[in-house]
Amino acid sequence: MARTKQSAEFEIEVDGEPYLWRLHRQPGWSADSGVRHGMAIAVRHKEGQRDAVLDFPPGPEPRYGAPQLKAARVPVELVGKAIASAIAAGWEPLSRGKTVIVVVDVTGA
Repeated sequence: MARTKQSAEFEIEVDGEPYLWRLHRQPGWSADSGVRHGMAIAVRHKEGQRDAVLDFPPGPEPRYGAPQLKAARVPVELVGKAIASAIAAGWEPLSRGKTVIVVVDVTGA
């Protein structure tokens, strides 16, 4: 049986502007190098075309059997701060172009 991809988008307002975000990647182990990676959030302006992927550090290793991270459990404050950090780093959400990858820390800064 095929697995369905969960791509629920959530709305958030940052500095008076509407954005849509979704959980792009679960935290876990990389298949290629055996290195852990953190979660990644894909975000775009509601009226824009240019996406940004906000890449978080891996954090502590989860316990065996721990459930997967759900997008609804990601703190809204963390997402808002990470979006503001991406804009401060030079992401122009209303411009056109390739997806921008922005590495943020655990707090979203």
